[in-house]
Amino acid sequence: MSASLDRPAPEDPAPATENDQASPSARLTRAQHALARKDAEEALTIAGASTDDTTEIPALHYVRARALFHLHRYAECAEELEKASANVGPHAMALLLDEAVSMRRRDDLLPLLEICRRRKPDDARLMDAEATVLIQLARFDEAELLLRRSLRHRPGNRGTLNLLALLLTETGRFEGALAVMHDLRESDPQDWEPICNMACILSSLGRMEEAANLYRQAVPMAPKDPRLRLNHSITMLKSGRMAQGWAEHEWRFGLPGHTSMPLDRLLPNISPSLDLKGKRVLVTQEEGLGDTLMYLRYIPPLARTGAIVHIWGTETLAAICERVAGVAEVQFGGETPEYDYHCPFISLPRAFSGTPDAMGAPVPYLSADRRKAETWRQRLQDDRKFRIGLVWAGAARPEDTAALMVDRQRSMPLSALAPLAGIEGASFYSLQKDRPAEQIPDFPGELINLMPECHTMDDTAALMVNLDIIVSVDTSAVHLAGGLGKPVIMMDRVNNCWRWLHGRDDTPWYPQMTIVRQTRFADWSDVVERVKRRLEDAVSAH
Repeated sequence: MSASLDRPAPEDPAPATENDQASPSARLTRAQHALARKDAEEALTIAGASTDDTTEIPALHYVRARALFHLHRYAECAEELEKASANVGPHAMALLLDEAVSMRRRDDLLPLLEICRRRKPDDARLMDAEATVLIQLARFDEAELLLRRSLRHRPGNRGTLNLLALLLTETGRFEGALAVMHDLRESDPQDWEPICNMACILSSLGRMEEAANLYRQAVPMAPKDPRLRLNHSITMLKSGRMAQGWAEHEWRFGLPGHTSMPLDRLLPNISPSLDLKGKRVLVTQEEGLGDTLMYLRYIPPLARTGAIVHIWGTETLAAICERVAGVAEVQFGGETPEYDYHCPFISLPRAFSGTPDAMGAPVPYLSADRRKAETWRQRLQDDRKFRIGLVWAGAARPEDTAALMVDRQRSMPLSALAPLAGIEGASFYSLQKDRPAEQIPDFPGELINLMPECHTMDDTAALMVNLDIIVSVDTSAVHLAGGLGKPVIMMDRVNNCWRWLHGRDDTPWYPQMTIVRQTRFADWSDVVERVKRRLEDAVSAH
């Protein structure tokens, strides 16, 4: 149903004739193009009710629902969604969810869902849809009640059980989530997804051998599925099996959004037989700023091969990239430049995995702008205390559901860091950007905020080098500070990212970093106490 309801319109639809305008397919195509232009009123007019109900198609009801949602006309939208949804299969609401998220209107789905559920109070598909939104909004108790009710209507429904396992994982009830996945696996031994999901949960908890054993079962069941292979790569990387993990990580190119560049021109593994002298290698931004900052370490060894290194990235990192040894050119925006090979930043470790430069250039491989750094030095010279930079939250990115849910676990409220305010001989500087910076009044001591003057990462780097230590959650700030060679204390969650391995308080990526990890899910209190003791020792030694 999904494909038929939301199939893409042709790139260049033929001009509509008088007869075409009455046909459902022509109206659908034109209405979709109007929505693509963000003209919901026109889309609604084009997709308006047919004079002949026998020619109506569900996809037209769905495109009307989309237009009505854009216009905040929820009662009419609910009626059209109902008409677009057959009594079996997914509900059209499931398609609308992704569009609402991309519009940053996730919250607006709740009043719409309330209307839909009043119309069809026993439709378990709507219960699941509302539970999905509530999970994303961290309203877990309400979501769980809906999922339990949905399962009473449809016992054993695999979609609902998967949602329940997600909720249990998001609330730290990992054993419960594993039990749900175990039952799904038992009910259909040929389905690899529950096995993969179990392995993902185990890997996130550091139960690496159990996770690896499950992947040994799952991979032969779907050896060419990029979702499975990418998840497998994460477990290998977190286990420290770097060369194999990086090779497996290339399966991500089978998923949308990683690169639109031709894979036949992807940079091969660096080897004695690969001659890059004079060849232009285009290194491209792929995911977050932290990834780029982490993998910039591979630019100096890439340049030493004789390659001409052209970075195509983001404006906020442009100046930092320009100062990395070996960079020939930095570009942000614009058209695709000429190149011989291209390589997303995240593929650089794979390219160097069989070389002496498997970990890239040594720290520091990043540097701050000397003029900017000197300006900050002069401004801070009267502060002779031990200067501590604080970052307590990452970027939530509400339009990216996966990023939003990760950020909820890696970030903390500033109030959780209140015990640090009592450290004698320390001064505190906010390095926090975006909405979490509004919490600065919640800190019980003085928290100096110079970030309004930092418009790019280059500005932040110049401030950072004038601080004594950076204390941060797992966000791009730790990569910037680590790459600059600054001492870092990273406050980490229980189910940590693969790059920080497992069971370690150090990291091979940044020698001057110490990791202080949660011992209880979502509980930062003991983390902050341990960080406080470390900072008190550092102040005493200052």
